[in-house]
Amino acid sequence: MAQPKRFIEIMDTTLRDGEQTPELAYTPAEKLQIARMLLGEVGVDRIEIASARVSKGEVESARRIIEWAAAKGKDNRVEILGFCDGGISSSWVRKVSGRTINLLTKGSELHCRKQLRKTPEEHFKDVVKDVRSAKKKGLAVNVYLEDWSNGIRDSFQYVHAFCNVLVDQGIARIMLPDTLGMLTPSEVRRYLDWMISAYPDIRFDFHGHNDYGLGTANTLVAVECGINGVHTTVNGLGERAGNASLCEVVVGIHDKTDCRTRVKEKKVNAIAHVVQAFSGKRLAGNAPIVGNDVFTQTCGVHADGDKKGDLYANALLPERFNRDRMYALGKLSGKASIDQNLADLGLELTADERNRVLQEVIDLGDKKKKVTAQDLPFIIASVLKTDREKTVWIENYRIISESNSLPTAEITLSCDGEELTATGKGDGGYDAFMKATRKALKRRGIKIPALLDYAVHIPPGGMSDALVETTIKWGNNGRIPLVTIGVNSDQIVAAIEATEKMLNIVVPPQLQK
Repeated sequence: MAQPKRFIEIMDTTLRDGEQTPELAYTPAEKLQIARMLLGEVGVDRIEIASARVSKGEVESARRIIEWAAAKGKDNRVEILGFCDGGISSSWVRKVSGRTINLLTKGSELHCRKQLRKTPEEHFKDVVKDVRSAKKKGLAVNVYLEDWSNGIRDSFQYVHAFCNVLVDQGIARIMLPDTLGMLTPSEVRRYLDWMISAYPDIRFDFHGHNDYGLGTANTLVAVECGINGVHTTVNGLGERAGNASLCEVVVGIHDKTDCRTRVKEKKVNAIAHVVQAFSGKRLAGNAPIVGNDVFTQTCGVHADGDKKGDLYANALLPERFNRDRMYALGKLSGKASIDQNLADLGLELTADERNRVLQEVIDLGDKKKKVTAQDLPFIIASVLKTDREKTVWIENYRIISESNSLPTAEITLSCDGEELTATGKGDGGYDAFMKATRKALKRRGIKIPALLDYAVHIPPGGMSDALVETTIKWGNNGRIPLVTIGVNSDQIVAAIEATEKMLNIVVPPQLQK
């Protein structure tokens, strides 16, 4: 009979360590939403939500999160960082109704002597006082050994003596941070073997940073060594190069070790994009698992191999993460790339027609123009003179923005030969335009897809008259989102061009009798 797989605890510290990312600060409402997703839909085991004594805003955030968690029976999974300060931090944690304090202590003798200007014995005595104070207040206590990686490298004796003190105090977990992200996987293995051999009954967490790009690799080695829990942040947020990434660590544990986590893989993409929106820190297109480009094949050879038997697919299937595989169009495209996109759009071409469209796609790619699957109907119309001509024309529009009133828009559009006019008000000029457009098309029973993302790009160093590229992502009834692009020196005009392209994709099927 197969042995049940060992579960690894995931403690996510997006709301504490992740908020140490430069130029990042969440509102209390944002923190609550992220906490709900992490403990609820995503399914991490624990979250670290704040540092004690930092600000009044932290008090409100912590209270709101703990109040919600308590109502769900999950407040024992919420933790707060505290300091060796004579019990002030533990009082702060109790003030916000917290149940667990993660006490920050010095895991290296150098930090102890140079930063605290204390002997190890003096520091250990202070830690014991804070542990006892917290326990008297009814708190569970975990202990961070800050700079543990340097500490154990420079003086195992110091770390060993400190752990002996903590064991005597009945600490729930000892957390081992690679604070400066300087360990290699072989060093992680060596030092954790020492720790786990010396204290087989202690629950250890590994807390990896990513300064050398080894955060995920080091965390996976820690799992192989027998660590009980690991720390992550969504999108790898954190100070300097950040922390080990939640999605990378979870998928790595599932695919590369004999262990499991309780995290739901289908939810990691959603939390990644929520945190991207709240943090203002955009994901790289090639970010593993959650980047926009990672399930897109660009090379025609790869598309051909996938068509003939998923020859270029690995265990990271997009369906695991509630995503879809896509095939990019451009100068590296081949016939298979065109075929994959035509099939998704429900279009069929003869071999000659397909070749002519492919050549146009390649020519556009040589000019560095982005080509999306949603551009194909327009390419087909212009190259082959098919009947996929425009059915919606934005004939005229007038957008007014004033200092003391909401922007307004007046539009006239032609829909399958019928002229429609409407007005609208919105929070911005484009919002007003969209509300007028929705109002006009509603008369024809046409529903416009939801806007999912809106991105504006200008050339580096561009002047005020530089061309603007506006890329808009639209909902598509659960299928691959529609993406349309407009280019103009006026940002709103570029957005309107992108919108007109979208309308000519979604409107024709609705107009068919």
